[in-house]
Amino acid sequence: MLDTSPVVRYSHVALIVPVLNEEAAIGPMVRAVREQGISAITVVDGNSSDATVINAEQAGAIVIIEPRRGYGRAIQTGIAALSPDVEIVLFMDGDGSDRPEHIPAILEPLLTGCADFVHGTRLKGVRENGALSLPQIVAGHLAGFLIRLVYGVRYSDMSPFRAITRSSLAQLGMRDETFGWNLEMQMRVAAAGLRVIELPVGQKRRNGGKSKVSGNVRVVARAVWVIASTFIRLAMTLRREPQAKRR
Repeated sequence: MLDTSPVVRYSHVALIVPVLNEEAAIGPMVRAVREQGISAITVVDGNSSDATVINAEQAGAIVIIEPRRGYGRAIQTGIAALSPDVEIVLFMDGDGSDRPEHIPAILEPLLTGCADFVHGTRLKGVRENGALSLPQIVAGHLAGFLIRLVYGVRYSDMSPFRAITRSSLAQLGMRDETFGWNLEMQMRVAAAGLRVIELPVGQKRRNGGKSKVSGNVRVVARAVWVIASTFIRLAMTLRREPQAKRR
């Protein structure tokens, strides 16, 4: 009898989770992801001072320590460690705010060849009160407007919950090492003419820990500046890149 279990179906999918001091959330999050059939889970830890590493390992994740700070740098470290047989790369945050039960819906368009990149929008679907700050909501709408204006691709958010085929990821030439990573990926995907699907995933309140983006006014201001400067810089860079690099 044919085995159609999620574990077999997702054998060529790997998840990358950048974390810093998420001891309360990371264990339950990893276990919930494994229940969805994802066994290849890489947690990239930014030198946490709490029990994040041990909790992630005990839940079944592989942990890589990346002592250099930077959201994008952590993700790049995780990508560099991927097994050669990985065909789809999934990204989620480790604070427990993303809903693992949406993983099958996020992966389906990639597995069936209907899309190259699937973006989960937190602004659509069920969102708990207080799950997103006003700056996060405004930033998502602003980024979506600018990308649609310049590239004609519709996004409504800059959610970390996303998945992309590995071959598509390889052609993007990602460079950002900060919180601008998610915006850069969405812009490069749009500029490359990749097939994009955005799906509602909602958002939960974080499971403990402290937000690296919305918990401090100065951090919020810096994140907004990074997003704005990344858009302008990358838009100019993409305009100068040879058309041959794009689909």
